[in-house]
Amino acid sequence: MRKKAELKGLDPGPLQALQERKPLGQHVFDNLKLAIIKGQISPGEWLVESHIAEMLGISRTPVREAIHKLERERLIERQPRGGFTVLGLNRSDIEETFGIRSVLEGYAARLATLKHKPEELSALERKNREYKRCLDKSQLEALPEINTEFHELLYDLSKSPRLIHMINGLRDQIFRFRRMILKNHKYAVISNEDHIQMIQYMRQRNEEKVESLVREHILRGRDAVLEDFGE
Repeated sequence: MRKKAELKGLDPGPLQALQERKPLGQHVFDNLKLAIIKGQISPGEWLVESHIAEMLGISRTPVREAIHKLERERLIERQPRGGFTVLGLNRSDIEETFGIRSVLEGYAARLATLKHKPEELSALERKNREYKRCLDKSQLEALPEINTEFHELLYDLSKSPRLIHMINGLRDQIFRFRRMILKNHKYAVISNEDHIQMIQYMRQRNEEKVESLVREHILRGRDAVLEDFGE
């Protein structure tokens, strides 16, 4: 039996206010995409135009536009008998994404080490303390967002807009992976320790060690995801 998405991530409340600021189809797309990325709509669940439109109190046209955009971004796939299901992740997706990340983010960390101003490291330290507070309280659900913010702060220090744009192209997939990695307390602790070490190497202007550590950090995450998949 097909399992329809419960759409817990969609909030119909703000729709009317947002219509004036962006097309309704874009708003539906943004909400569906966020729900998929955050795991509120799980892999394998069905997206049905009529069900979404009825829940949001809108016509099918903007929903259809949103679904076609999700298909182009490979977050959902069309089924032979009609309808769409949320795509899961396979070994090839995992290995390819983490391999690309290790190169791009390692290089961004190297540039950040060379280009940052000493006072700019304080933002990274504050974010790391926030992460540690949640970790100590076993609030693991908060860690992926904080972790993402830490990495974004770090890569902004590379002062390379083109490189940051390339990394952001993987942002949605990266967040899905972070949710899987950081629900494991062991990996959440290791991630925090890595971040502390990154900041120390940056303070020392040791770009070689920072780049190497970031690559190891990312590939360790790959192994954690594959372990979670039982592969």
